[in-house]
Amino acid sequence: MPENRTATTQSGNKKKHLYATVVIAAVFVAVFALAAAFLPGDDSPTDAAPAADARVVRADSHRLTSPADSELTLVEFLDFECEACGAYYPAVEKLRERYGDRVTFVARYFPMPGHRNGELAARAAEAAARQDKFDEMYRKLFDTQAEWGEAQESKEDVFRGFARELGLDQARFDRDLADPRTADRVRADQRDGLALDVQGTPTFFLGGEKISNPQSYEDFAAAIDEALAR
Repeated sequence: MPENRTATTQSGNKKKHLYATVVIAAVFVAVFALAAAFLPGDDSPTDAAPAADARVVRADSHRLTSPADSELTLVEFLDFECEACGAYYPAVEKLRERYGDRVTFVARYFPMPGHRNGELAARAAEAAARQDKFDEMYRKLFDTQAEWGEAQESKEDVFRGFARELGLDQARFDRDLADPRTADRVRADQRDGLALDVQGTPTFFLGGEKISNPQSYEDFAAAIDEALAR
């Protein structure tokens, strides 16, 4: 009998330990997911000089939507390699669907020097934009971020592969990717961002005003609804 009680006790202890392990793992996953969703962003400084005549939106800024009767503009300064930007990306896409013609969504480059391929990804998006495929490359870069982000080697061949998948003229894409004017275009967005006190990514401007990063999709939608109601 004592042996049976000992075995039962040991079995119960194992179950308790297993349950505790599962609970701890679940909590860890939840905390990790929460952190991924609401990261404050990469706060490394860039090496560009602030623009003297900074603007939140310029005529050549990339508009993800161009509604005819837009009531509001949401601008995001982003880094395609930034994990926080990647975490916000699904929410921004959902907001684009929700608000349709009421809100203009604008993406501006702000690659951070701590990311090996952030500036290269921005140039890939800009090279795609020269063939009217900015939105497609924007989506592709975020959809595949986990595959190429945080690498220490150049992912130029990966981005060239994306260009092929999107049906771009490969020779033209390669020329534009290496064109100094493409890098200048990326840097122009950075310079505006620095002058507008963009310190990390993502940074959002709603109706021309810098806002704190929303803590959930619902908070984001509520902020847009409030701005639309003004």
